[in-house]
Parts: sequence; structure tokens; C-alpha cells
Amino acid sequence: MERLTEAQQQLFDWLLEYIRHHHHSPSIRQMMQAMELKSPAPIQSRLEHLRAKGYISWTEGKARTIRILQADTQGVPILGAIAAGGLVEPFTDTVDRLDLSNLLLQPQYFALRVTGDSMIEALIAPGDVVIMKPVADPKSLKNGTIVAAMVEGHGTTLKHFHRKGSKVTLKPANVKYPPIEVSASHVQVQGSLVGVWRGLETALA
Repeated sequence: MERLTEAQQQLFDWLLEYIRHHHHSPSIRQMMQAMELKSPAPIQSRLEHLRAKGYISWTEGKARTIRILQADTQGVPILGAIAAGGLVEPFTDTVDRLDLSNLLLQPQYFALRVTGDSMIEALIAPGDVVIMKPVADPKSLKNGTIVAAMVEGHGTTLKHFHRKGSKVTLKPANVKYPPIEVSASHVQVQGSLVGVWRGLETALA
């Protein structure tokens, strides 16, 4: 995709945040004020370039119909927090995206921000982002695999997965925390670990 000039990038970034926050596009006047411009001409020029380069689109003749074509589909979706300690509520909605466009990742991968320190001995610290891939068949998992698992009636946690017969043990990587032992029927494995990302502030799309 064709790169943006500094002025175009400035407007695009502002549009992205405005639409994410307000769920509709701004007026030309609002864009002028945000860009500290006194004429609509520069805004219209930047918008045309953004459309020509494939970053936005709009419906001709209708106000406030700008749509973001890029950025919403780039990167790995961060679906919420994952507890490396106790249990948290299951993740559902995408809350942000992690830009890993320079890495070879599959489109079905997702990311979770770690809370708690129960996986610290596996070099997964609070604030890290874990990259996960969906697990189609939990029976294919090797014991010891780090997974995001939802425990029925409780929530989702990040732990080492161990299964023996009809029992599943979710083991922490910190001696301060006890393992979680439950029936296999009460555990839904939602992903297995692909990698760990640190330095989140510079990586968010």
C-alpha cells in the first residue's frame, strides 16, 4: 500500500481515533479545527489522497459517511486480558490491535494482554502480550503446552495444560500459585501459545 505523507498520516490517525470513539465520521469543519486549518481545501485534498491510496472511502453527496478501509483489519486482535494468576471473565470483544505486519502470523491468531505473575518463570510477565492460535482439538495438545483456557463457571486463565484421563490440571509457572484441577468437561481450551510480545506501547496499531 502506498505510504502517506506526514500531513495525510496526521489526518488519517485523527480520523481513526475519532471514528473509533464516536462511531461516526466528523464534519469538514471538525477536521479543519483538529488540523488547525482555516480553509477546507487542504482537508479535501488530504481526504482525496487518502481515498486514492485506499485508506478511506465515502458515499458521494452524503455528509459524514467516511469509512476506514485500513487499520481495522491490520494486526492481531487483542481480545482482552488473560489472568496469569487467578481467573478473569472470559474475553469476547476486540479492544485493540497489535501490529505485527512484519512477522509471519496467520489471520486466525489473536492476542491477550497478561495480568498477574503466575507465569513469570515461563518468562511471561504482567503487561506482556501473548500471541495465541486457536485450538481445534484439545486432545491433540501435548502436556505442558501453555494455553488460554476457560474454566466453566469461573473465567479464563493462562497456564501449562496437563490432561490425564478425564482430569485437567492447569499449572502455573510460579511456586506462589496452586494448580487448578478440574474435570476435562469443565475446561475449554481457547488457544495455545505462539509467542510473547513486549514493548506494547510502540507496537499497537
